[in-house]
Parts: sequence; C-alpha cells; structure tokens
Amino acid sequence: MFFDGFTLEHVPVPGGTIRLRHGGFGPPLLLLHGNPQTHAMWHLVAPELARRFTVICPDLRGYGFSLKPPATSDHAPYAKIEMARDMTAVMDHFGFDRFLLAGHDRRARLAHRIALDNPDRVLKLAVLDIIPTLEHFERADMAFGLGYYHWFWLAQPHPYPEWLITRAPEDWWRQHTSRDPSLPDLFHPDALADYMAAVRQPEMVRGMCEDYRAAATIDLTHDRASRAAGLKIRCPLLVLWGDKGKIGRWYDALAIWRAYCSGPVTGGSVASGHYLAEEAPEAVLARFGDFFG
Repeated sequence: MFFDGFTLEHVPVPGGTIRLRHGGFGPPLLLLHGNPQTHAMWHLVAPELARRFTVICPDLRGYGFSLKPPATSDHAPYAKIEMARDMTAVMDHFGFDRFLLAGHDRRARLAHRIALDNPDRVLKLAVLDIIPTLEHFERADMAFGLGYYHWFWLAQPHPYPEWLITRAPEDWWRQHTSRDPSLPDLFHPDALADYMAAVRQPEMVRGMCEDYRAAATIDLTHDRASRAAGLKIRCPLLVLWGDKGKIGRWYDALAIWRAYCSGPVTGGSVASGHYLAEEAPEAVLARFGDFFG
C-alpha cells in the first residue's frame, strides 16, 4: 500500500503550512524530496524505515502542497536558509530537538544548509546524488552547462520559464525527468498522480523557479559566507549517487564532500539513475540501515 501506516497532515510553520506524512516509532528521521517531486518520492523506503524510526516526509516550501510565498526581487523567501527554518519548525512541532536527516537532489542541498545552521540538532546526514551547490557553479564548464541546463533555464527571470511550463505541465514533467513516453513509467501511479497534481499548480511552478533563482543568487552569497567563516558539517555524512548518473562520472564526490565536512564521510554508488529511492529502494534501505542504524 502507498505509505501504509502513515498519517497525512498539514503542519503550521511561520507563514503557512507544510504538507507531510509521518509514521513509525524510534529516533526521528527527516526525509527531504527532490525536484520536481513531492514527499511521495519516499513511498518505497519510508514504510520500511518506519519499523525503526519515526519518519517525517514533508513537501518543501514552493513544492507539492506546502506554502508558496510570493516571489521577491532578491528571491529571499526561497533561500535555503528560509526553507531550513521551515524544517526545524516542523521538527519542533513534533517535539524533536535532535534528528537524523536525509535529502535527495535539491533537498539534499537544503539538508546541507540545515546541518550547517543547526550543528547541534542534526545527528547524521545523508545526501543523495549531489555535490555542494557552490562546487557545481564554481566548477561549471560546457559539459555542466549542457548536462544541467535546467539550472540556468529555470533561473531565468519571471515569467519566462513559468509561462512555458504552464502551457504543457505534464509534457514538461516527462521531459524534465527524462522519461520516454514509450517506456513503462518509473514512478508508482500514486506518486506520479501526486507529482502531476503539484505541477499543474501555477504557484508550484513559480515556487520551483524561485528555488532555482535563489540557488543562483542569494544561496551562493550565504554559501560563500559560510565557507569564509569556516563552517562545515560536523556530523557523520553519507554520500550516495546513482551509477548511471552524472555525479559519479564527473566528480570525486567523496573527496569534494570531505572538504565540506569535519566529521567522517562515507558512501558510494547505487545501481540506479538519478531517482535512487524509486529506482533502487532496496539498496537505499541497506545503506540507510547501516548508516542511521
């Protein structure tokens, strides 16, 4: 069953509400979804993890069915610092002062910021299929520009990308996730229905674009300030990537993350593409079990 045993609710945070599912017993584990998905991406791993952990899976600010603040010229409402405050407010709501944390894709970048800003709260951190945002931009070359073209396209000024996406949201979603319409769908029907319902919202498309605009502007300012101040992840860090994706082929991910973390860094590849938790849930569960357990 889809998220069997989990409760769906909307949790208040400053400025709005966060839609999430939670379930299980044991140490708290916060799971953050990637782009352009919702918390539904964790449906194959969250119920199994809930046998050992209290699992909380939210939709992030700007995505799914969570709050979507109005855009501003400096993109500050969608800065990772603001998204991090949403997540600590969620954990406060459930009474968890300290917690385990994992993020995929864009939200692994958020998880990085949460760990930097809350070193006494994050016990362990797992990041899936990324290197730090700052490293991506500072190492950018022709291959990066072509392979990650959407970083630059979605960050274009409003309303250019929004206008195009909202004309054909389902077609855009399939192209963005590189799904050939002639192939069986990678995504579970219930998860896919949630993704499609989200991307049909013009406010979600705007929030997604604002996320990318913030990443190319205000987030870089914050990241450079953190680097200049010598801030690093202090907890143990697990780094995973899909062996069919770009991270393992283009970067020495473990070496890069060791420069950003003062604690132990472990990890490796998973037999999957970009969507690790949906393409290779057993492997993700095994890695999470060894690391968080």
